[in-house]
Amino acid sequence: MQATPPPTPPADSYTPTERTVPTRSAHRASYDRELVHAILDEGCVCHLGYVRDGAPVVLPTLYGRLGERLYVHGSTGSRPLRSAGQAGPGLPVCLTVTHVDGLVLARSAFHHSVNYRSVVVHGVAHQVTDPEEKRAALDALVDHVVPGRAADSRPANAKELAATAVLRLDLDEVSAKLRTGGVNDEPEDLSLPHWAGVVPVRRQYGTPLADAGLTPGVELPGYLAAL
Repeated sequence: MQATPPPTPPADSYTPTERTVPTRSAHRASYDRELVHAILDEGCVCHLGYVRDGAPVVLPTLYGRLGERLYVHGSTGSRPLRSAGQAGPGLPVCLTVTHVDGLVLARSAFHHSVNYRSVVVHGVAHQVTDPEEKRAALDALVDHVVPGRAADSRPANAKELAATAVLRLDLDEVSAKLRTGGVNDEPEDLSLPHWAGVVPVRRQYGTPLADAGLTPGVELPGYLAAL
């Protein structure tokens, strides 16, 4: 039996591909561009997967988004950045971002789950060589973690730029996947004497702690107070 082809997406959605259509719980997948951007913008750590010497490698790293492009950075000596190369075909990668929103505790061990939002991006990463794009990408990385911070810090100097490599990954082959809601127990388990429900999980910022050597008179900036 031939698989059912993915539906034709509207203009504000990414086009589903064989790699972005889940084989399980496909109803949780979404290709909505606005939703994908929102999930990416809320996170700050991604996992970058690639193949090195025939074996899979997955690295946690910071990222930033500018429009339909993601950027990650690292030392010019790091293996994935060297593999991407300034010339050549680039580095095939898979980049993921996940938020856990709740622990779903069912009456049965089998039906325990989590509520989550995730994005998976497939593509070929290329090293950024244009100086203006590189500076914009590094500003995006800083502002992605703390919006407004790039303008309130010293930009990288020539030596630091030379020691830093940046990869770009276009948002082309992309999907989001979500689980929301409560417990999905079997009807025969509903009378079992076990607590069931959802434990919400939220990210929270603490009070900023000033550096001991902070210049007297430097106040907490508004963008940090807003966190």
